[in-house]
Amino acid sequence: MSENYTALYEEHKKLGASFTDFGGWQMPLKYSSELAEHHAVRKTAGLFDLSHMGEVWVSGPEAAAFLDYALVGKISAMAVGKAKYSLICQEDGGIIDDLIVYRRPSPEEGTEKFLVVPNAGNAAVVAAALLERAAGFDVVVEDASAETSLIAVQGPLAESILLRLVPAEQHALVTDLKYYAAVDVPFTFDGGTQELLLARTGYTGEDGFEIFVANESAAALWQAIADAAEEGELTPAGLASRDSLRLEAGMPLYGNELSREGNPFAAGLGPVVALSKEGDFVGKEALAALKADGAGATSGRKLVGLKGLGRRAGRGHYPVLKDGAVVGEVTSGQPSPTLGYPVALAYVDVEHSELGTALDIDLRGKSEPFEVVALPFYKRVR
Repeated sequence: MSENYTALYEEHKKLGASFTDFGGWQMPLKYSSELAEHHAVRKTAGLFDLSHMGEVWVSGPEAAAFLDYALVGKISAMAVGKAKYSLICQEDGGIIDDLIVYRRPSPEEGTEKFLVVPNAGNAAVVAAALLERAAGFDVVVEDASAETSLIAVQGPLAESILLRLVPAEQHALVTDLKYYAAVDVPFTFDGGTQELLLARTGYTGEDGFEIFVANESAAALWQAIADAAEEGELTPAGLASRDSLRLEAGMPLYGNELSREGNPFAAGLGPVVALSKEGDFVGKEALAALKADGAGATSGRKLVGLKGLGRRAGRGHYPVLKDGAVVGEVTSGQPSPTLGYPVALAYVDVEHSELGTALDIDLRGKSEPFEVVALPFYKRVR
């Protein structure tokens, strides 16, 4: 099978999925109705194939120091078992990718171990950049993307469904797991028990989990999760609903909100950049200069949330207007299934980025009113 098909491709075909190319992978866009899949994640639970994402292991005595240099965050400050959102940037501060780093227990004393998860289309690029930046550090960088599948269960019922596959005496591993943390959990499926890495992370704005599993066991795990759910509890969900869910949650998408031409400060990700950490890191000088210049604060453009005051939605690349003049551009936009009105993310000139600012989006020659609002658009009740 082509490397552009995940290990779950046949499962998606059986479920009648409509496919789309995403990051060079054939991925399920939807199975029946993207609206139904979206609402299922908000109300019950959704089952996602995220196997197009990358998995790069970094290990060795200097793994933490190396990642402090290669990424913008202070990775060395992470506790074992925790996860951290970070960025890998160019020397000029442009964003190569956003990613999640997991600190794992190391099997050998005096060594450190991390899992770096980049986005689908950037997995090979990030792995190559990490290998290049590893020169001079006592680390091993191993790209395990081709052998690893990633399955997500997201929604209010995610925990209860997964607990049915975990031995009762191990339930606390799941129930005690905090957001942005990960732990090895024994899952019972396919006639046996496998210890798998379970992370309480996601891209939907709901509680949920992501499970790392070897390709050869992915289909059996997918089916076991589906079988563990009662009728109406779990819905297979594709990329269309994943996109509407992450947009409501105000989460950026690489290629839309994030790019090599942009920078973390304009994207509202300034807190991710640890300019105060000791030593140099790739892009530090440029990022320090951008911050000093007021990028995203007093100069340039800033990523904002826009709430539609009418019924028509703005889409990516549509111009944002103030009194008829172009002051920005939409990066993502669509009607919000949960909220019932159009929402959009857009870069606008900082002088028009204050909450409550009235703006328009040019919908192919017709102006539609929008208002700058706080992000996220949707926040789950905890």
